[in-house]
Amino acid sequence: MKDIIYFDNSATTYPKPEIVYNYMDEFYRKFGINANRGKYSKSNHVRDIIDSTRKLLKELFNCPKDKEVVFTSSATEAINIILQGINWSSINNVYLTRFEHNAILRTLNHLKKKYNININYLECDKESLTYNLEKIRYQFDEINPDLVIMTHASNVCGNITPIKEISSIAKKYNSKTMVDGAQTSGLLDINLKKTDIDYLVFAGHKTLYGPFGISGFVVNNDSNIRPLMFGGTGYDSANIELPESIPQKFEVGSKNTLAIAGLYASLKWINKVGREEILKSEKKLTKLLLECLEDFDNIKVFKTKDLENQLGVVSCVFNNIASNTVGQVLDKNNIAVRTGLHCAPEAHKFINTFPGGTVRFSLSYFNNEDQISKIYDVLEEIYFS
Repeated sequence: MKDIIYFDNSATTYPKPEIVYNYMDEFYRKFGINANRGKYSKSNHVRDIIDSTRKLLKELFNCPKDKEVVFTSSATEAINIILQGINWSSINNVYLTRFEHNAILRTLNHLKKKYNININYLECDKESLTYNLEKIRYQFDEINPDLVIMTHASNVCGNITPIKEISSIAKKYNSKTMVDGAQTSGLLDINLKKTDIDYLVFAGHKTLYGPFGISGFVVNNDSNIRPLMFGGTGYDSANIELPESIPQKFEVGSKNTLAIAGLYASLKWINKVGREEILKSEKKLTKLLLECLEDFDNIKVFKTKDLENQLGVVSCVFNNIASNTVGQVLDKNNIAVRTGLHCAPEAHKFINTFPGGTVRFSLSYFNNEDQISKIYDVLEEIYFS
């Protein structure tokens, strides 16, 4: 099969850093066993890798001492643990961005059938895709927030949510705050000592450049979230009650040690290359991609007014050509993009691309300028052949 030019990094970054492939292969051959299920040296080594990975994540997010990292199999699982585990008796008014993923929307839709939840949307300008903090203050005055949920960056348009500022406003109303960092962890600066967030969700296989099967969330170590699952934790087995300590009460069953090892390797790679350098590379390519797409009058691009608030996620629509058709033409030219609704229907309703959706290009550190040029060549063929 011919190599593809991959522009679907919002779904998962590909390829991964070479160290991730090599480390996972070596780890599974030498240490493909369980952690906390034995007192022998290899099991202890696996436990140490898990602890070291947790430590690297705490350093990445600059976690205060009262925060703990919990591992899950996916960001969707993390979101479900949080939203299905919090006490809804004191939460009525929930605020969301218009750009939330179905992991949020469908979970809340399920919970609305059980609880009295009132959904509100944070004010955002349709043209510039930016948030008006004064209008949000007014919203919160009119309807006090109990829980504010924000995607850190849209997986449709790439616009960045000012999580620090909105969280600060929300806290004046004693609201809980939750951030979906699936598209930004390891790429944008998330400083939990400076940003008051109750729940931060991360995805290991996206901008953290790790494998599938490992994600998680950051939470206060005294959080009263109820566990979603019950089972063995590898210690205190005589006690039929689940431990109350975090992360133990959320990490039941055998951990995906291979995926954690891959995340460990990717975090070491991020530290070596530098988060800011990775972001700088993506910003440069984003500018080139936007210039490429905007050179065609028949293409409408959805972007922020200020490119400082734009990630390397760019959606567009083509005049008189369905998004799925464009995707098929690009695929024939070995260019992989995502078309449709991207599991974010409210975002597409907001930018008036529902139900057909958009063509989405999403970048990573491993894309390059020649690949952007290839896009331009194919688009010329589409419109001028």
